[in-house]
Amino acid sequence: MYNSRMSKFFAQSAFFHRLWDIIIPFLTWFLITLPMWLSFFHPAIVSYFIISFDLYFFYKSIMTTYLATISYLKIMKYSKINFMKKLEKYKDADKLAHFIIIPNYKEQVYKLESAIRSIVNNDYSHKNMHLVLAFESREIEAEQKAEKLIEKYKESFADILCAYHPLTEDEVPGKASNQTYAAKIVDSYVLEHGMDRKNVIITISDADSHFASNYFSYLTYEYLRDVDRLFHFYWAPVLLYNNFNQLPIFVRIQATLSSIVRLAFLSQTEQLIHTSTYSTNLWLLQSINFWDVDIIPEDWHIYFQAFFAHGEKVKTLPLYTIVNGDAVYSGGVIKTFLNRYDQEKRWAWGATDIGYTLKRFFNTPTIPPMVKLKKILFLMETHLLWPTSFFILTLSASIPPLVNPLFKKTVLGFLLPQLSGLILTFSSGLLILFIYLDLKLRHRLNIKTRTLAYPFIVIQWYFLPVVSFFLSSLPALEAHTRLLLGKKIKYKVTEKV
Repeated sequence: MYNSRMSKFFAQSAFFHRLWDIIIPFLTWFLITLPMWLSFFHPAIVSYFIISFDLYFFYKSIMTTYLATISYLKIMKYSKINFMKKLEKYKDADKLAHFIIIPNYKEQVYKLESAIRSIVNNDYSHKNMHLVLAFESREIEAEQKAEKLIEKYKESFADILCAYHPLTEDEVPGKASNQTYAAKIVDSYVLEHGMDRKNVIITISDADSHFASNYFSYLTYEYLRDVDRLFHFYWAPVLLYNNFNQLPIFVRIQATLSSIVRLAFLSQTEQLIHTSTYSTNLWLLQSINFWDVDIIPEDWHIYFQAFFAHGEKVKTLPLYTIVNGDAVYSGGVIKTFLNRYDQEKRWAWGATDIGYTLKRFFNTPTIPPMVKLKKILFLMETHLLWPTSFFILTLSASIPPLVNPLFKKTVLGFLLPQLSGLILTFSSGLLILFIYLDLKLRHRLNIKTRTLAYPFIVIQWYFLPVVSFFLSSLPALEAHTRLLLGKKIKYKVTEKV
């Protein structure tokens, strides 16, 4: 009874609600500023912290390279499998219905068409495929776009549904509220046509996502042979190579790095959480009342919604194939830079999930505490490293000797910058494998590289620290600072022309 009262207090207290929201933003600023104020009193502690963090970063770099390589090799292996042939032994395969929801707002028609064509070109039977165009009602051209797309692709799907989401006062503009409205329309359609929610697979697709030709046959095969399929999400890495050759150098570096990290993430099966474009079943979505409509980042959030509703059975399973997407490109360099900054800030706003998960920790007694804690710590680690890594890795080692001149005369004070630099040099050496994987992936996706561009592919990585600061750490730090001060951000659709 006492534990029940305490759990209810921690879950419902306004004070603790605010505390859960700001704990990671507070730690972010604490770690970034730690070398400046602690070096006055305990420079040795600061030095050991910096060296430990450098070693940890080196370990993470090795694991990212290793896991990305494993994922790439598995993608190559699975690309040779004929999943349509494997589906022949499943009698229930034809009972499954796919609904692909494409949430969009002011997307150009050619962009939507490009994504739809990648679905049409899949090897999976079109008679089981339903396209759902999820527009916003506030977009004046939405109905005109819908008519054009339906007329062109009506023969390529079992049916095409259109949703026009009317934004209400309790909703935040963005994918979450749009998808919930569209998914409820799908749910009504499914019930009207006598379908079973457990046999309906929902795929959320970004407007620029291009599916591999085996995506839906592979997904169907994995779903049918998965014993706990009702509690699972399925995800293939979304690589940012669609418009690679158009990109300014700073976005190109960021797109390459993001693609390799996502590739590595695919093989972290115990910690895997889907992003951007993913699949699951209608029964699971309906059981949690679809996406929360008052949040901005929705992909990790829906995972935690399901996890706290159904427990440790909820997982994201890897699909070893590729979804190819667009990196940010707005035409001009300055506009592209600003849009990319806003996109990263929006992603980093996912730190709000930490407050959500900590609140849910105390009102889900049926889930073992250690299982919940492991998930939450992984979430915290991800969002804590995002804004802090640049500052600790590049600036911190030079601060203790500057702040405390006496410390510079000690052996540790003398060695600190050198040790930190040596560890980072070893970490940077792993970029060679990143470059190799990048070239192999682009070759596989038929993204051609001119011979004269090969030297520049290596040289461009010298700009990585600058790019990491302006397009990763700084926007993430702004997101954390806004969360700390209670200032929300607004959802902005990322422009990709």
